[in-house]
Amino acid sequence: MSTHADASTSSTAHRALDTASSGWLTALDRIERSEVADPVINMLQQGIRSLPLGSARDLLRGRQLGHPVHPVLVHVPIVCWLSAAVLDVVPSGRQSPAILTAVGLAGVAPAAIAGWVDWADLPPRQARVGLLHAISNVAAVGFYTASLSARLRGRSAKGRLWALGGLTALAVSGALGGHVAYRKDAEARPAP
Repeated sequence: MSTHADASTSSTAHRALDTASSGWLTALDRIERSEVADPVINMLQQGIRSLPLGSARDLLRGRQLGHPVHPVLVHVPIVCWLSAAVLDVVPSGRQSPAILTAVGLAGVAPAAIAGWVDWADLPPRQARVGLLHAISNVAAVGFYTASLSARLRGRSAKGRLWALGGLTALAVSGALGGHVAYRKDAEARPAP
C-alpha cells in the first residue's frame, strides 16, 4: 500500500547518492589536475625507485602473480580492523578487539612497502591521488595505534572511539586506492 512512498524514498536516496558521487569524483578530478604536490611526489618517487631492492622490487610489484601484490596484502589489516569493529559492538572477550587491532597494525608494513613500490612508478595524475591514499593510511595507523594503546591500558571505550576514527580513515583510504587502481587502471608492470 505504501509503494508510492517507497518509490519516493528510493528516488530521493538515489539522487542523494548521485550528488555525493558526483561531488567525490569532481574533487578527485581536481586533485588529479593539481600540480601543487608534484615536487614532493617527484622527490618521493625518485627516492623509492633508487632503493636497491633488486629482485624484491618485482616481488613487491606482484610480477609473479600477474597483478600488484599491494591489494592482496592490505586484506590483513582491513580484515583485522573490520573484525575488531564487529567485536566492539557484539559481546566478546575484551582482549579480542585488541589482538585484532595489533595483528592489523603488524600487517601494515608489508602492504605499505608494496604500495609505495607500486606508487613510485605511477604517472602524475594517479600519484597525486595515491599520495592522499597514503596519507589516509597514515591517519588510520595513527588512530589504530591510539586505539591499541587505550585498550592495553584498560580504556576500552576510548579504544573503540579511536578505532572508529581509524575505520573512517580506512574507508577514505580504500575509496582513494580504488580510484587509483580502477579508474586509471594501475596494472602489474615489471620494474623499470
